[in-house]
Amino acid sequence: MTTATELKAGLDTANPNKALWEKGDFTRIAASMRESGEALVQGLGITKGLKVLDLGCGDGTTALPEARLGADVLGVDIAKNLVDAGNKRAKEQGLARCRFQEGDASNLHELKDHAFDLVVSIFGAMFAPKPFDVAKEMVRVTRHGGQIVMGNWIPNDPTLVAQILRISSSYSPPPPEGFISPMTWGIEKNVIERFGGAGVPKEKISFVRDTYTFNFPGAPSDFVAAFRKYYGPTMNAFEAAEKNGRADDLTKELEALFESQNKSPSKDATAIPATFLRATVAV
Repeated sequence: MTTATELKAGLDTANPNKALWEKGDFTRIAASMRESGEALVQGLGITKGLKVLDLGCGDGTTALPEARLGADVLGVDIAKNLVDAGNKRAKEQGLARCRFQEGDASNLHELKDHAFDLVVSIFGAMFAPKPFDVAKEMVRVTRHGGQIVMGNWIPNDPTLVAQILRISSSYSPPPPEGFISPMTWGIEKNVIERFGGAGVPKEKISFVRDTYTFNFPGAPSDFVAAFRKYYGPTMNAFEAAEKNGRADDLTKELEALFESQNKSPSKDATAIPATFLRATVAV
């Protein structure tokens, strides 16, 4: 019988992103994403009793709104701290039909075939390694006639998140050999190829470019400080920049980015829209 310790060791080995997303406290960034998460879920056609898997769920930015609409929701995330935070939020909100557990989007061995009517992954599964395995697992756990909805950031997009990751990577060491950028999920032909490998024809995959707005109750420079303190990829970039004496340069670059994209009329608030690719897959 596999012990909890052995399972955790397996997660650590199979998915190096576990340490990345357990670093800092992503719930602080997720707080800026709640309104758009709620709005996105409102458009998913969720009905009472629908069985939903929210994959790479974080602390429930889309999972909790799904449950509030009456769905039976399982949130799965690689990071234990985010799973714990999600369960705490669900309990506080009295959402008995929403629960969270640890898992790897590349290998959902603990979940049964065809168990869910809807699989949702908004900026979650895109960060898991082995993208072809991710697509196969999402298809495997979705019932025939069900649907998968992915939200993925777009490489080289001029809006916020793609630019944060681009800037951060320029201050960071090169990725390990064989690394596949999560941003490749933001390219339509890649999504078609990956789900094609899972047996889904391209006619059953549709795309739309959508917008997600980050709302933060502080100036853009304060929002940058939050990314520096709590967001794993940015934390890593600052650690590398500090070793090279370039932390101030990274701060200035990010502050200029956040300032230029801020749409809030108030100097004491930040509202930054970011473009993403939404893929809908009919299984």
